Amino acid sequence: MTQVLFAIFFLSLVFSLVFTRYVRDFASRRGWVAAPSQERHLHSSPLPRLGGVAIFISFSFSMTAAGLFTAVNPRLHAAFSFTPLLTILLPAALVFLLGVYDDLHGAGPYLKFAVQAIAATMLFASGLRIQNIPVLFGSHQLPWFVGLPFTILWVLAITNAFNLIDGLDGLAAGSALFSTLVAFVVALLNGYTLVTLMTIALAGAILGFLRYNFNPATIFLGDSGSLFIGFLLSALALSGAQKSPTIVAVAIPVVSFGLPILETTLSILRRFISGRPVFTADREHIHHKLLQHGLSHRQVVIVLYAVSAVFALLSLFLLWPTGSSLGLVLAVVGIGIWIGVQRLGYLELGELGRVAQRTLAQRQIVINNLAIRRATEELKVAGDYEQVRRVLEAAFQSNDFDGFDVKFRLLPGETRPDSAESTGQRLGEFSFGWGKTRSARSLEGLAVWTLSLDLVTSTNRHRGAMTVHRLYSQRHLQLDINLLTSVFPIALADALDRALQRNLQVIPLAGQDGQQFVAAQAG
Repeated sequence: MTQVLFAIFFLSLVFSLVFTRYVRDFASRRGWVAAPSQERHLHSSPLPRLGGVAIFISFSFSMTAAGLFTAVNPRLHAAFSFTPLLTILLPAALVFLLGVYDDLHGAGPYLKFAVQAIAATMLFASGLRIQNIPVLFGSHQLPWFVGLPFTILWVLAITNAFNLIDGLDGLAAGSALFSTLVAFVVALLNGYTLVTLMTIALAGAILGFLRYNFNPATIFLGDSGSLFIGFLLSALALSGAQKSPTIVAVAIPVVSFGLPILETTLSILRRFISGRPVFTADREHIHHKLLQHGLSHRQVVIVLYAVSAVFALLSLFLLWPTGSSLGLVLAVVGIGIWIGVQRLGYLELGELGRVAQRTLAQRQIVINNLAIRRATEELKVAGDYEQVRRVLEAAFQSNDFDGFDVKFRLLPGETRPDSAESTGQRLGEFSFGWGKTRSARSLEGLAVWTLSLDLVTSTNRHRGAMTVHRLYSQRHLQLDINLLTSVFPIALADALDRALQRNLQVIPLAGQDGQQFVAAQAG
């Protein structure tokens, strides 16, 4: 068996070296090349994209050779059957043809998903399906109407995950090589002869292609390659899971496909958070982020190869599962992903962190919001100048603002309140203020941001302005700012209007029957 495996690997490697060169030259002569037409493209010259054709042909020829080897070897003949091979290879060929069409003419996402779903349904109909999900449903067998959607979702996710990371020379192919080697080791140790032969043939085809695809590449993998490899690996994972329906059968392929799954999850999550279409292209993939950190193309690929190797190694630890080993592997994976994603500096994930922080601080936000709401209600019935001051000071005492100033201008006939201070800027303009510290009232030399609110009464009379101050700091503002900009300024303006109107001067007027007195009205 060992000699057969070496022979299949060597044949696939040689086939790939030969066919990749031929496909590259043929596509270049026919003009089937991809020009760097978009900002997200990182290559500088037109290159052919049909590398998947060479991989598909090399894999097919190698599996044909494997069939001939096993046909003359009675011991292997019983373990190798063309029927299960065709159940995987026929839908894989359909996905491959979809990729070729996309490389040459372009295909929309819905067409891609539709064809991939048909191929996944073909796998399901042939018996390669998700039968149970231990994490969600325990060991219970799933009915077909539940298993079919989960099988299609699995195939779509893995197939497109490898397509999504195909953004740098050699990245998708190299990551797929590590995942293929994991599938080979798992199949070899468990005695899955057909899967063992298929994975070793695929590994040889990918390795031969990398000779021309590693930076600086002379040919791209293309959708014909990334979709074919991704689909084939998803199908081989389903094939292995049929014989070991446990949580480990799910965990090993998920962990070994760690990099493409992580890239897919991050892409969907950040596009959803930022309100962009999920299928839109951008320059914020993991490899783009590493390039922005100053790494060269080769350095980025090598770093991500190392990440793929770590995922592969961790998945192999699950071959001998215990309660502690499974938990340890998942903990290491989770912590590593968390640290790595934080270092990449995605703005969308930072926004999620802010939301989470505000959720933890929700109690303080509610307290501060209630203080403003309560002040608004009290101002609606306040009719005394000193009462207005006390209400404002009580409202701002416990929130995250450091001080406020209220400036108002007396209307004709109004008198100045005793505690009001003249602003010295305009005749008849006065103010009062408050600050948590003395420095909060003095803005000179301090890093302060302010919010100014025009005080206009419900009868559309301008009574002045209120300015709230806050020193710049790392602490977040635990307050809904809308509360300060909606009803609150009107309530304060009405309260000031009532308080100042109470201090109208009385002006004597001469009358026929003696002296009469009337209050001077503002207007």
